[in-house]
Amino acid sequence: MAAATIQSIYHYPAKGLSPQALTRAALTAGGTLPADRLYAIENGPTGFDAAHPAYFPKQRFLMLMRNERLAALKTDFDEASRTLSIRHEGREAARGDLRTAEGRANIEAFMAAFCADELNGPPKVLYGEGHSFSDVAKKVVAIINLASIAAVETAVGRPVDPLRFRANLYVTGWPAWREFELMGQEIDAGGARLKVVKRIVRCAATNVDPLTGVRDMTIPQTLMQTFDHMDCGVYAEVVTGGEIAVGDTVRDGRLL
Repeated sequence: MAAATIQSIYHYPAKGLSPQALTRAALTAGGTLPADRLYAIENGPTGFDAAHPAYFPKQRFLMLMRNERLAALKTDFDEASRTLSIRHEGREAARGDLRTAEGRANIEAFMAAFCADELNGPPKVLYGEGHSFSDVAKKVVAIINLASIAAVETAVGRPVDPLRFRANLYVTGWPAWREFELMGQEIDAGGARLKVVKRIVRCAATNVDPLTGVRDMTIPQTLMQTFDHMDCGVYAEVVTGGEIAVGDTVRDGRLL
């Protein structure tokens, strides 16, 4: 069994907004990729307590499953200054330092106008020290096997952008669906070790073209009809921290 290779690394500083490519990242035991889902935009009051941050289901935030228009926004987050910029239709539409009330208000005002007919209340930028607004309660790294995406493309009959799946690590070298065989096993990725803990059940967010914001596919339905499940990708917990980089080898249990 050949080892896999990390082809690309992404994190998503603001839940539901643009992915940002990384060439390398330092993983810590029990953590996510740095700054992954660090912020979220509340869609109506959730009761989120920044002093005691806790998991809330993704439906409580602006996100692609219901708010596909978000894909038409191109966002960039600068970790050093904690500044989020939003571009729409080729121009900067909003910018804000998310450490400040003024900066958050700039982002919130734009979202209030942009998503006006989809809001359950005033949008609010949320942050909790050490918290990740993941789709699951545990802190995890999402891994996609690109051969599995190729199998989905065959089923769909057209190209499928892997970014529809909003994963952290995209790997090549495994056969299709090999990742599901790794459940409960540890894998070495670069200088880190992770444990595969859960298959990722896909939702309607994958139906949205990540470039145009158009809902133009039925990925979960295709998965169920073709493969008898709606899963694509796996979640893994970081067991031993270390640096990972594009091009690093991923060795699974058969190769350790």
